[in-house]
Amino acid sequence: MPPPLAPETLRIVPLGGLGEIGRNMAVFEIGGKLLIVDCGVLFPEETQPGVDLVLPDFSYLENRLQDVLAIVLTHGHEDHIGAVPYLLRLRADIPLIGSQLTLALIEAKLAEHRIKPCTLSVAAGGVERLGPFECEFVAVNHSIPDALAVFIRTAGGNVLHTGDFKMDQLPLDGRITDLRHFARLGEEGVDLLMADSTNADVPGFTASEREIGPTLDRLFGQARKRIIVASFSSHVHRVQQVLDAAALHGRKVAFVGRSMVRNMAIAAKLGYLHVPGNVVVDLKNIAELPDNKVVLMSTGSQGEPMAALSRMANGDHNIVVGAGDTVILASSLIPGNETAVFRVINGLLKLGAEVIHKGTAKVHVSGHAAAGELLYCYNILRPRNVMPVHGETRHLIANGRLAMATGVPADHVLLVDDGTVVDLSAGIAKIVGQVECGFVYVDGSSVGAITDADLKDRRILGDEGFISIVVVVNRTTGKIVSGPEIHARGVAEDDSVFDEIKPRIEEALQEAVLAGKDHTSYQLQQVVRRTVGSWVNRRLRRKPMIIPVVLEA
Repeated sequence: MPPPLAPETLRIVPLGGLGEIGRNMAVFEIGGKLLIVDCGVLFPEETQPGVDLVLPDFSYLENRLQDVLAIVLTHGHEDHIGAVPYLLRLRADIPLIGSQLTLALIEAKLAEHRIKPCTLSVAAGGVERLGPFECEFVAVNHSIPDALAVFIRTAGGNVLHTGDFKMDQLPLDGRITDLRHFARLGEEGVDLLMADSTNADVPGFTASEREIGPTLDRLFGQARKRIIVASFSSHVHRVQQVLDAAALHGRKVAFVGRSMVRNMAIAAKLGYLHVPGNVVVDLKNIAELPDNKVVLMSTGSQGEPMAALSRMANGDHNIVVGAGDTVILASSLIPGNETAVFRVINGLLKLGAEVIHKGTAKVHVSGHAAAGELLYCYNILRPRNVMPVHGETRHLIANGRLAMATGVPADHVLLVDDGTVVDLSAGIAKIVGQVECGFVYVDGSSVGAITDADLKDRRILGDEGFISIVVVVNRTTGKIVSGPEIHARGVAEDDSVFDEIKPRIEEALQEAVLAGKDHTSYQLQQVVRRTVGSWVNRRLRRKPMIIPVVLEA
């Protein structure tokens, strides 16, 4: 555990986003007050069956909620704002600070949770004083408009948190990452830089969004029937390019997926999405148009089971994909989602569609800075200490090496995990402890009720099946009065194969009863579990879940 916080020392505790792509959240503390930067979700992997979302662990804040001054949101992606509703359930009046679009997206999400937030809209160049924290906001370019980095001034030191960013020199909206502002902050002094690491292991520079336009134009010109484009529901720039290509080729666009419809309506209302006249139509009216005049802008680019594109691939959607349709996956693969995405691609190909993705055409560019861009930032900012954030372990390590290459001493590069406690004082950042920081699973309406043990049980049930054994024994003699009745599910063998083990169960129970007068039903159940488990493992080469029920008569 970390020691008590010393005066004029800034404490930083990342609660998510380190060692993973998602759950981005960091807590800053000084003078007994807390400031949170981002509060996002992580999407579940196939090893987490039944889980809808994975949240940061809020237990560190449990008894400190009244000390939280605000939540600063760097941009509107789910991995940075998606967990806000769950934190506001614990204290609904925590102020939310962010850009106009970011706040509009989170307000729409909170409305679904019936939460009316307290918000403060900020713009690039703005400065807000929040107790012992002074926050200055910097324009950065990302795959969603209105992204901001935040420069946090405190008595313990100055921290620059980049959020997600890249250095696209020709962005669609003309809003570049403000390197002049970065340079001014570098001159003032950056005691700790928390930099986006997602593409730190990618050499060179991230391509410009404008390079996608010619590819979409070519694909739209070649398509003979419907075009279905799948992307993140918040990727306003990509949707803008699809709308422009559709207008150029005389097609109408319909949005598919609740979050896509909601987010694009917000973006258009606020002026971040410019819709060419009469291009967008309601999905209900698509059937009236010929196939060669239709574009469907859909969710599901990551293979999410309930998203529109996945349901189309499974034949479980009112939009039926067929031969001659063109499907464009205009997004990158989030690590961990590869299997799900390839399953969707295979399903669409079986239906006769032509599938275009990042591996076959330039239909996506990343929203994160590659190694060359990060080097520029290190040289401009000249930070005293660096803590790479937002990435898997390989990304964090690569980012740390870039920092060292530009002259940051190795002992000033902090490669930490979720829950690691870092104190900053007098220009020195050091690790001082570790707090509990696990995964919190959302499963339907339950939050935090599902444990890792439950997920292990689900994986066993899915992979190995289960066996139930019901037996009634005489309390005194240990002889079986009824049973054992053995039933198996998810096991290839017929139930008759278990006739071989029944005599062994009887012998084991009788021996256990006679050996100890104070036995309990639970102890006898464990005897049955061990007996059946070892036999099944040896005889059937399986490790199913075993559920014994022993009743004493």
